[in-house]
Amino acid sequence: MLTRLDTTTSDFEERLAQLRKKLSPDGTVVSERSIKLTMSLFGQALSPQEVVERICQDVQKGKTQAVLKYARVLDDPNIVAERLRVPCDRMAAAHGSVSEEFLRSVRQIRSNVERFQRAILHKDVEVSDGNGSLLKQRYTPLARIGICVPGGAAAYPSTVLMTAVPALVAGVREIAVMAPPTPFGAYNPEVLATCHELGIQEVYAVGGAQGIASLAYGIPEIPAVDMIVGPGNLFVALAKRLVYGTVAIDSIAGPSEVVVIADRSTEPRYAASDLIAQAEHSPGSSIVLSAHGEVLDAIDRELESQLQTLQRADLARASLIEFGASIRCGSDQEVIEICDRLAPEHLQISVDHPDTFSSRIRNAGAIFKGHYSPVALGDYAAGPSHVLPTGGTARWASGLSANHFLRSYSEVEFSLEALRNIEPCVSQLADKEGLTAHRESVKIRLQS
Repeated sequence: MLTRLDTTTSDFEERLAQLRKKLSPDGTVVSERSIKLTMSLFGQALSPQEVVERICQDVQKGKTQAVLKYARVLDDPNIVAERLRVPCDRMAAAHGSVSEEFLRSVRQIRSNVERFQRAILHKDVEVSDGNGSLLKQRYTPLARIGICVPGGAAAYPSTVLMTAVPALVAGVREIAVMAPPTPFGAYNPEVLATCHELGIQEVYAVGGAQGIASLAYGIPEIPAVDMIVGPGNLFVALAKRLVYGTVAIDSIAGPSEVVVIADRSTEPRYAASDLIAQAEHSPGSSIVLSAHGEVLDAIDRELESQLQTLQRADLARASLIEFGASIRCGSDQEVIEICDRLAPEHLQISVDHPDTFSSRIRNAGAIFKGHYSPVALGDYAAGPSHVLPTGGTARWASGLSANHFLRSYSEVEFSLEALRNIEPCVSQLADKEGLTAHRESVKIRLQS
């Protein structure tokens, strides 16, 4: 089922590059429905990038009416301005309608996330040389953020938890949740109940690029934010990239992906289940690396077996065929090298001694070690956020955390004697750079 690649073949590099490009933000993987909607909206076939540019420009200029135009065509033909914001009493009603078991899970997950995020939160730092200089690094939370919650094919209360809780730990006071006006989005009882449980009072029934533009530029019904976080489809990712600079963003995230490292100790059933779990996002990228061909064969057989009983088997199978790969490497060292090049969002090291791999791997959004740490733990409950870098960006990007919602700044305080001591250094550099007013702004304080 999985495309078999071998690092020893002459076309390996080309085939691997083609596989990775399909799901990158520079790719063009969109649904047939999206293609038809593009034609109905614009009367011509446009690339995803062109679609996003037009929508964002229209919202920036046309505000509410532009948002409603796109929302009516793409999501809900009956949406009106008065219904863009979900009433707080509707969230309260949703909270009362869901099961107590669900709410207990939400509270436990919140506790897990808060514990981890508080432990890693940046703290103010003071540095003094003991001779009259005092330097401080301060951290202050962003005032207002926006969270994108997908809602096209499935509901994601987990995304609310994995984005809002870190922001709350950081001290963010205003949180606006943006979800499409669908039964899986802004009208979903579990999503609304989770927002209510966390104390979030702003939920807006807007999705896609028009939702990103609303958060970035602001419309009368939706005040602009300082930062936009959260996952979404290709149009959401491209819109976030477009508005970056007007607002901060967490990342330009593409579809979910996993790399599984397997050796002779790997349980094929576990590895296959991890691959399918990402594939069922549809699209999702599932890649397994091993130096042992017989292990790859066993995992492939398990994929076929498990897909016979899963609810989203057809979607998962299509993703495994289109975006999956089984890569035979020449050695464990080559497994590590290929993994670092892929820089996966999720890395599942499904072996008896995972430290032998993890200690030598530099690039991954999150690493799941051993047989009993499936990626689903990170998706739902463990503590680190499930918003992670995709498309190879884990080479330089990090997963979302409470620290993303902090803005740092420095404070500098010198006594007269400390200023006198450092003046020669300042004057030397100011003279070399020809910025004599800089030099004089120091010297004038030493003349009295």
